[in-house]
Amino acid sequence: MLYRIAADGLVLFHLLFIVFVVFGGLLVLKWRHLIWLHLPAAGWGVAVELFHLPCPLTRWENLMRHAAGQSGYGAGFIEHYVWPVIYPAGLTPTIQLWLASVVLAVNVLLYLRVISLHL
Repeated sequence: MLYRIAADGLVLFHLLFIVFVVFGGLLVLKWRHLIWLHLPAAGWGVAVELFHLPCPLTRWENLMRHAAGQSGYGAGFIEHYVWPVIYPAGLTPTIQLWLASVVLAVNVLLYLRVISLHL
């Protein structure tokens, strides 16, 4: 039971991390010190999409699910939880490139704003 709760909690954390990667720059506009958390997170998010890197959170969730007697999943978090809701056809390398571009563009714009407020 505890492993299942931990796996579910990790799914929630994973989702919040993705939201932070994409929109964390908005928090940096208000709280500048978050830049030290957001820049590495955004860099990781872009790298995962560009280079098709496995996310360790997915692996940990699968390990917890197996320990709880459940089956894990072979695809990544996005492919398993988010993608079927948005695009049932599946994730392609081209779409991953677009996702990385969106994350990068949103954050570049937000950081340009942060910089302009300090000038």
